[in-house]
Amino acid sequence: MKAILLEKYGVPDDLEIGVAEKPIPKDDEVLVRIHSASVNDFDWGLVRGKPFVTRLFFGLMKPKITIPGVDISGVIEEVGGNVSSFKIGDEIYCDLSECGFGGFAEYVCVPEKVVTKKPANISFNDASALPHAGLLALQGLVEKGKVKSEQNILINGAGGGVGTLGIQILKSYNVKVTGVDSGGKHELMKSLGYDHVLDYRKVDFTAIGEKYDLILDTKSNRSVFNYVRCLNKNGRYITIGGSMYRLLEVALTGWLISLFTGKKLSVLFHKPNKGLDQISELVETGQLKPVVDRPYRFDKIPELIQYLGEGRHLGKIVVEIYK
Repeated sequence: MKAILLEKYGVPDDLEIGVAEKPIPKDDEVLVRIHSASVNDFDWGLVRGKPFVTRLFFGLMKPKITIPGVDISGVIEEVGGNVSSFKIGDEIYCDLSECGFGGFAEYVCVPEKVVTKKPANISFNDASALPHAGLLALQGLVEKGKVKSEQNILINGAGGGVGTLGIQILKSYNVKVTGVDSGGKHELMKSLGYDHVLDYRKVDFTAIGEKYDLILDTKSNRSVFNYVRCLNKNGRYITIGGSMYRLLEVALTGWLISLFTGKKLSVLFHKPNKGLDQISELVETGQLKPVVDRPYRFDKIPELIQYLGEGRHLGKIVVEIYK
């Protein structure tokens, strides 16, 4: 089968389009023919081996993961002997980050417990854009953020996958939402329902005097004390990505700041596929539709990872692997 091969840490251009052995499912696995995959920050970090903590999980000198890619949609082509919830021909989607990656290939074997049936009312391309970013938004805003009616909310990185899905999740709550991203994404952000938009290249949202009840941050590039300053009493700041130094700062000092100020600062530890059934319900009822940046061809994956790393994409970058 064709696959994107990761043989060493470096830059996306070092990735090779090659051939890998077609996998055989174990008793508790299904074999999926992948139709579509999306590109994530996971891929950007894994390919480069940065930040350094990435290497502690995936190989110090050489990556243990040979095929990157975490978000997929596709069709089950074979089932293991103990699989009972799925059958050949079922259309599925899922996040592979808890079971070894492998999404940038024609086939992948996935444990039965990881897989969710694809909503019938969306395409494979749209489905592949949902698992990782959709659950980061759901877990960050609803589960950990405990969003409530009439709150003032800010999403930093609002024009990417998490931000474009997060604003749609928030629509069922009576809240005011500010989005922060580059000016070129503002038209899209307004069309999705952001009440206010800020260009991070022109405005520091932590320094304009506005206070928020909930901040979901995908960038985390400022001091933790800057975030404290722009939170209302009992407000919550939740980071899901960005500078490793800033993530550690929040993780190590957030509890202490919370103790003295009542403002809660924390890092979201993503739970892959937990709540994907809720994402499916939102899709099936028309409340959630991903913003897809094209789809692109399989051979474009290395340059698309670079494109994502530069932050120029709108919504989710999707690749068609099988039509």
